[in-house]
Amino acid sequence: MKKEGRMKWWTEAKFGMFIHWGLYSLLGRGEWTMLVERIPKDEYAKLASEFNPPESFTPETWVKAAKEAGAKYMVLTARHHDGFCLFDSKASDFTSAKTAAKRDFVREYVKACRKHNMHAGLYYSLLDWRFPGYFNREKHPESFKAMVNQVHAQVRELMTNYGKIDILWYDGGWIPGTDAKKDTPVLWKSKKLNGMVRKLQPHIIINNRSGLPEDTDTPEQNTNASEAGRYWESCMTMGDFCGWGYIKNNPNMKPVTQLIQNLVTCASNGGNYLLNIGPKADGSIRREEILRLKGIGNWLKKNGEAVYGTVRLPAGFGFWGAGMLGMATTKGNNAYLHIFRWPGNTAVITGIKSKVLSARMLSGGKNLKIKQQEGKLTITGLPSRPPDKHGTVIALKLKGRPETFDYSQIPLP
Repeated sequence: MKKEGRMKWWTEAKFGMFIHWGLYSLLGRGEWTMLVERIPKDEYAKLASEFNPPESFTPETWVKAAKEAGAKYMVLTARHHDGFCLFDSKASDFTSAKTAAKRDFVREYVKACRKHNMHAGLYYSLLDWRFPGYFNREKHPESFKAMVNQVHAQVRELMTNYGKIDILWYDGGWIPGTDAKKDTPVLWKSKKLNGMVRKLQPHIIINNRSGLPEDTDTPEQNTNASEAGRYWESCMTMGDFCGWGYIKNNPNMKPVTQLIQNLVTCASNGGNYLLNIGPKADGSIRREEILRLKGIGNWLKKNGEAVYGTVRLPAGFGFWGAGMLGMATTKGNNAYLHIFRWPGNTAVITGIKSKVLSARMLSGGKNLKIKQQEGKLTITGLPSRPPDKHGTVIALKLKGRPETFDYSQIPLP
């Protein structure tokens, strides 16, 4: 299947939910605790006897939360850097299916996604801290070889045993003492690995973290767009930059308004937003995350038209989006002004060359008065106070596709 066809649903989706969950969730200090605290692998492995969520928990809880937030796809950590698998694997005994839980959480997750028409993605870390060969492949060549063989075997299992998988989200491709750009795809045998994946899952979308460009770029903790022509997705935590897995004390949570602005920033530049949650060891989602997911979902219920299916803005459209007021997104013959800094009764936007036929408040449908001259659009009839505290959207109907006016040609009076 051609790339454009495979990517169509993904580019229209714009918003996905990332889930980091595993043994580290028991410790409540983040997903890197094993390495950062230098916990011996045998001691860390004992956590598997404690990782046993109640039978009342199912991954359907996560899927319902993602659905309510307005997310169109999800990505679950099938295995993180500690090597613990949330699926049954013949290549390892360090799995949720063979330890206390006796459950294949990947199977339950994929089943729940299908039930709720949610696109299902799987995260898989290439590295495994339990192998000494990862840290020193020259000293432990057989260990390194065994780790690579495990990767190929487990990725095959994930691509074979769970039906259709929509996204394969690699991580952990870096190897100490190597040139990441040159050596990563060679040492992991990524061309062979991804060739096998595409044979088993022809429709799958693969990210760039196995050392090959593949389908999508993955900026982390920022919304810096890739160059035009590249698909990209910003992955980001709700809390601090290191808080992917559950951190018990993580008070620095981004407010709903900031999360919505991040989503709109990605959409306006042709990218997606993959927002992370870190469930507790029992699978429950903390209240702070639930409230933020609901806040985003409530906003998208009113303004989703201005996010889903939008495309990359023409350069300079609406004077860097929407000028001092906010940002803009476009779709077909429509433009959407996301007003985050409310101007009062009148809004002025410069840089739109296309003739604007009409303007209306997206939420509520109120028609607004417009005047357009030499790239300057004046919108009147706005309420004095912002109707939506997170961001109010004004929908513009254009004559033809969005075009930009060269702002440098607009003289000051």
